[in-house]
Amino acid sequence: MKVIIPEALSNYLIPKLAERYPDVVPVTTNDAGVPNGDVHDAVVYVRWWNEMDEFRRTLEAAPLVRWVYTPSAGIEHMDLAFMRQRNIVLTNAAGVHGIPIAEWVMLYLLSHAKKAFALHHYPRDAWYEVEQSRLDELDGKTMAILGLGGIGQETAKRAQAFGMRVIGSRRTPQPTPYVDHVVGDDDWKSLLPEADVLVIATPSTERTRGMVDAAALALLKPKAYLINVGRGDAIDTPALIDALSSGRLAGAGLDVAPEEPLPIDHPLWDAPNIWITPHVTSSSPNGRKRMMGLFLDNLERFRAGQPLHNVVNYDEGY
Repeated sequence: MKVIIPEALSNYLIPKLAERYPDVVPVTTNDAGVPNGDVHDAVVYVRWWNEMDEFRRTLEAAPLVRWVYTPSAGIEHMDLAFMRQRNIVLTNAAGVHGIPIAEWVMLYLLSHAKKAFALHHYPRDAWYEVEQSRLDELDGKTMAILGLGGIGQETAKRAQAFGMRVIGSRRTPQPTPYVDHVVGDDDWKSLLPEADVLVIATPSTERTRGMVDAAALALLKPKAYLINVGRGDAIDTPALIDALSSGRLAGAGLDVAPEEPLPIDHPLWDAPNIWITPHVTSSSPNGRKRMMGLFLDNLERFRAGQPLHNVVNYDEGY
């Protein structure tokens, strides 16, 4: 069996493959996706962060590929029609980044509740003038999570540990660890009036783009706080800016934006009480190990003819 892997992962993957599957022949690709060997008989392709034109060229040189693994959770940037036409199974890394992103969600929230930035810059000569009433606590608050996948569930786990009540939505409503109340995708707006904090952890699909619009924001409690670690297109940006500017929202923490990188003159930068980070919340020293652990587990399943984890539904887009 021949497997295409990126050079960026070769130092980690090639020894693992040699140890566990000595019959697997790896062929590496450079940063532009160009194979460093013959891939015409390869059946598995581990994608890296190359452009889609380069991705397609690699696949065109490997007509027998039956499974593609992408280390990203989101797949909206990928050419799904091309892979569907080739009858290729696509799996992603959903859930792999849940822990570091969930930790960031709590960082956004705690920084807001405890006025971390204001206190960090508090004048030395006014040290005793801190008004304790300006600070808040998470215990007893309600967090609503849109998207109870890996990220949503890891976030729920941490929020519950802080004494928060957690409610959320997922495609198929079912009992979910650390979540007190779960509804289906069609009922997510019913959660908003209860939310002190709204966390968006949804993928980018036709159903989710623009879902959090002015009408949805108006359903939130006055002075609710919004956090988006899903995709920037889930929010109606002008509506968000208006809600922040009018004081309807207490603030927002965004790791994703409607355009990435976000232009330096974009009005989001000037919205009050907003913290924008450059799509970095998944960063972790353990990320690559988890991504490749998922791939190796699926490779075992692929070899045995068993169902793979994280198979993308082309109809749903995730």
